[in-house]
Amino acid sequence: MLFKEIAGQEAIKNRLIQSVQEQRISHALLFAGPEGCGKLALALAYAQYISCRNRQGDDACGVCPECRKYQKLIHPDLHFAFPLFKNDDLCDRYLNEWRNFVSENPFFNLNQWLAHIEAGNAQGMIYAKESDQIIQKLSLKTFEAEYKIMIIWMPEKMHPTAANKLLKILEEPPAKTLFILISENEDQLISTIRSRTQLIKIPPFEDEAILQMLSKRPEKAGKDLNTIVKLARGNYVRALSLLNPSEDTLYNLEKFRDIMRLTYSQKVIPIIDWVNNLSGIGRERQKAFLLYSLTQIRENFISNAKIPDVNYMTSEEYQFSSRFAPFINGKNVIPISEEFEKAYLHIGANGNPRLVFLDMALTISRLIR
Repeated sequence: MLFKEIAGQEAIKNRLIQSVQEQRISHALLFAGPEGCGKLALALAYAQYISCRNRQGDDACGVCPECRKYQKLIHPDLHFAFPLFKNDDLCDRYLNEWRNFVSENPFFNLNQWLAHIEAGNAQGMIYAKESDQIIQKLSLKTFEAEYKIMIIWMPEKMHPTAANKLLKILEEPPAKTLFILISENEDQLISTIRSRTQLIKIPPFEDEAILQMLSKRPEKAGKDLNTIVKLARGNYVRALSLLNPSEDTLYNLEKFRDIMRLTYSQKVIPIIDWVNNLSGIGRERQKAFLLYSLTQIRENFISNAKIPDVNYMTSEEYQFSSRFAPFINGKNVIPISEEFEKAYLHIGANGNPRLVFLDMALTISRLIR
């Protein structure tokens, strides 16, 4: 990955490049920012820039042996750790899938990765065995480059045992070793991990950068890119999903429409069927649905308030909102939102999804009227 392949984020790029040029490479960095801000892409470009034999003033050369291996993510001194769904699995077993997935598009979220490896209903986790593997890998000498680089994607998904095992090596790593932790929720990291890393906050993309990247996509033909950029609100992963809606995106809209209609009509048996259907998908997808629903509640309230300048909905969402928005008002918008938030917390805490969603639906049925 080259820095020039990432539109925008110039301040972050300049900071990373300067740290290499001034030989101030930290032993542990925490790239923290919201979904779709390019954290992983920036980490890969930074790692390649560090390892490049003929680095230029503002980017890696892209043609030296190190760069060619980095572009395929096969450099022997580049290592990865990422969430899996079985506690006896190791990331090395999924390395080919990871390389192919990231090489095709380094802008994705946890749900998309877990769906790619067919995690089913399981939540992604980095287990203790992976920490042992990380320590073992980094105890060896470098093969070709000056630095060994370990990229840990979504470290907030580390099991507490896994996180604690890494404390010593994060504080006193072997010489010429660099950790890059890539997090969407750094507050979920244990404080002892955060204190051992240098925090680099990655902001959302600016609209111009998203428009520039979308304009290079082959599927852009016939799409309203300016509307997609507005709806993305700095999230390039969301922009890609709007450009080419996935099954999950369409599923979330369908289930949100269904539950709002069913709760208003107070049809208990269909509500139970809806609960059973949603309970059968994975917890990460369930949480994604709840976050999507929270957004839609907010957008319908704004639509009802007739403030179009700050309204962000697709044409399909607008179609439903034109009839549904009047039912979300100042009296119920907060308690309905709180029900979705409560359900999100309970699902994240491994609550029984049937009980969680049934309780949520029955409460909303009362509030929406």
